Amino acid sequence: MKKILSYTVLMLAVLSCRQNTPITNTMNVFTSIDSREIPDNVVHLMADDWMLITAGTPARFNTMTASWGALGHLWNRPVAFCFIRPQRYTFEFAEAQDYFTLSFFDETYRPALALCGRVSGRDVDKVKEAGLTPRILESGNVAFEEARMILECRKIYTDFFSPEQFIDPATDIYPSGDFHKMYIGEIINVWIKDNDQ
Repeated sequence: MKKILSYTVLMLAVLSCRQNTPITNTMNVFTSIDSREIPDNVVHLMADDWMLITAGTPARFNTMTASWGALGHLWNRPVAFCFIRPQRYTFEFAEAQDYFTLSFFDETYRPALALCGRVSGRDVDKVKEAGLTPRILESGNVAFEEARMILECRKIYTDFFSPEQFIDPATDIYPSGDFHKMYIGEIINVWIKDNDQ
């Protein structure tokens, strides 16, 4: 009974929030793997595949498309790096939460990711517009049913880029001074969609 009541309260919170897209956990099966088993070439994954950075709660979250990032090993942990400019709506969610997710898709979802990079969640329910389905992970973090791989990350370090730190002037692409903030997250879970889905 407590489980049903908790689920009902959660669904009411989801339905009453600005993000109107319903959340489901029934479409696809994901399997947890060790971060050392990530099957992708990480340079290709981060440079060519794009990803959705998502932060917030099941009741209120936002996502954005990113084509920059890195995976690696730092401070004796598997880590993911992502970068968000402060004017992006996702920024306030990433700042407020201890966790974020990175969702990776196959090429058929390129138009959906393009849309999520082009419009703001302040103005439209871009998840619904993109035809994506939010999924609550076991931890309560939000990712997407359509993803082929999801990384759950716990923030362990953040910092803004600063102009005096650029060694190669060609790297400083910020004429307006709107520097990205770097988020380093410990990868706490890697979810891979089962092949038979």
